[in-house]
Amino acid sequence: MARGALRVAAAVIAAVVVAELTVLVLWPREGVLDPLPVSPEAYFTQAQLDRAEAYRTPQTWLSLGVLAVEIAVLAWLVARPPAVLRDGRSPRPLVRAAAVGAGLSLLIAVAPLPLGVILRARAIDVGLVTQPWTGYAFDLVRSWAIGAAFAAIGAVAAVWLLRRAPRTWWLWGSGVVVAFGFITVALYPVVVDPLFNDFRRLEEGELRRDTLELARRADVQVGDVYVMDASRRTTAANAYVAGLGTTKRVVLYDNLLEGFPPDEVRLVVAHELGHQFYSDLPRGLLFLAVVTPFGLFAAHLLVRRLAPRGGVGALPALALAVVVLVPAITWVSNQLSREVEARADTFSLQLTDAPRPFVDFERRITLRNVGDPAPPGWRTFLLSTHPSTVDRIGTAEAWAAGRRP
Repeated sequence: MARGALRVAAAVIAAVVVAELTVLVLWPREGVLDPLPVSPEAYFTQAQLDRAEAYRTPQTWLSLGVLAVEIAVLAWLVARPPAVLRDGRSPRPLVRAAAVGAGLSLLIAVAPLPLGVILRARAIDVGLVTQPWTGYAFDLVRSWAIGAAFAAIGAVAAVWLLRRAPRTWWLWGSGVVVAFGFITVALYPVVVDPLFNDFRRLEEGELRRDTLELARRADVQVGDVYVMDASRRTTAANAYVAGLGTTKRVVLYDNLLEGFPPDEVRLVVAHELGHQFYSDLPRGLLFLAVVTPFGLFAAHLLVRRLAPRGGVGALPALALAVVVLVPAITWVSNQLSREVEARADTFSLQLTDAPRPFVDFERRITLRNVGDPAPPGWRTFLLSTHPSTVDRIGTAEAWAAGRRP
């Protein structure tokens, strides 16, 4: 028993170490401007800083609470499996696997719902959320249905692999995960996004011409420019470039266009084009391809230890392994994400040469999104996918001072 636990621990550590090494290999070697040190008090009042801290710190702990609830529910199912998981005499194991996979997805979505409601209520209190509760409930049900469908497909694939290749299923499963990641990146913008948001083609005019001209100067091929009706759900403003190949598109939030001047919108678009210029999406898929086999091997050892009989009864153990391993590896990959975002910030300054609007935008968007300009170091290290606001402002100040990457 002790040897089995040691093997699991060693495999988990190996997966994390491989993730860290992959981060080092993919780390941007150029194009990142080191920020100047700046004080948050120079750009935000004490009241604004206190408001952000009062909102963001409880949100962080509530979000971690959601993860803890998911782990607890799955651990309980592993320790006390219900009859549907103990009975191995079903003549249709794959059908049962689909039902169990969908059920697990719904269970771990519903269990932390009270915490999710509190998270949303607090976001409403600070003005971040604009969608009525009825619309939220409708979106929630749709997301649960989509999640259950994907979980059912994943459970069928997992059980089929566990039955056909009990010792090497994790290797074949890695290929499935990477392929799914590629398909998701390519098709999510044109298949899933329209289920939750309305998109309209940006009308002809200066903004559209400017966006396409920025893309041309960035040497990025985009299919079209769209506006998304984000304002019916949130006041948070953003933009993104999504998709691969012919599905690549620039998407602008409607509240970005309505709440920010054109020179700041250009900076956001230039930032997103920077991700395309440096092929950050394919690099993310490469990270997934390298790390997934090690993560699934650790999951394989954990499943063998917790559910040695395999089959449908192994699904809660597999789900538990995934729920534990994914955040651990994500905390590692966030280091790379922050540097990649810093490089995209630098790219936007190179493309626009607009450090003052950059500073104005960072200040405005932080206040609008009730962001913490200078979060605690532990929170940045573990959870932040972007540099802090003070670091991003420091990058613009470095550019204004004549520094270049």
